[in-house]
Amino acid sequence: MPSPALNDLVDELLSAPGPLAIVAAGDPVLRRPAEPVDDRLDPRRLGRLIEAMRATMHAAPGVGLAAPQVGLPLRLAVIEDTAEVSDEVRRVRGRVPQPFRVLVNPAYEPVGTGRAAFFEGCLSVPGWGAVVARHETVRLHALDEHGHTLDEVFTGWPARIVQHETDHLNGTLYLDRAELRSLSSREAMAERWNQPGPAAAAEALGFELS
Repeated sequence: MPSPALNDLVDELLSAPGPLAIVAAGDPVLRRPAEPVDDRLDPRRLGRLIEAMRATMHAAPGVGLAAPQVGLPLRLAVIEDTAEVSDEVRRVRGRVPQPFRVLVNPAYEPVGTGRAAFFEGCLSVPGWGAVVARHETVRLHALDEHGHTLDEVFTGWPARIVQHETDHLNGTLYLDRAELRSLSSREAMAERWNQPGPAAAAEALGFELS
């Protein structure tokens, strides 16, 4: 049965106009494993929450948003990427457009042993970025907003998005996996480290690429 307490929390969250407030690092909700969605929300509220998360992701802007980032400890995330990047970035990073997807109770597993390292950021850690080595290819298991099973292989940048958002649901921030010597302000990333790959940053800042 739907949880009255959870429904009240969602109603309160959705009562304010405009995009949802994004929780910043330091809030405990980002450091606790989220709870399964299951039937904790009635379909109407779940649909409203998904639309609000989508609007918030677009407004930020970002390519993914997890429920803990708006203060809800639920295993729910949305992703979407128009991938409006140069051909070189598309080639080096494997960044290709991704349609809007809802991920309910997602989990991933690596496919193969390949890993790729690139600068990454997070809406909950605004103004900063760092190099994170992640699996090049992952297999995602989840449900969509209609309860249909998702079993899909992602590679390149889409695989990075899936890993980043699913990590949020496990209480993990990208900084936990980052090469901390690469930590750079948004300004430094734009002025110094705007190449498709992080090789120049690795050499200048003194860290190894795995």
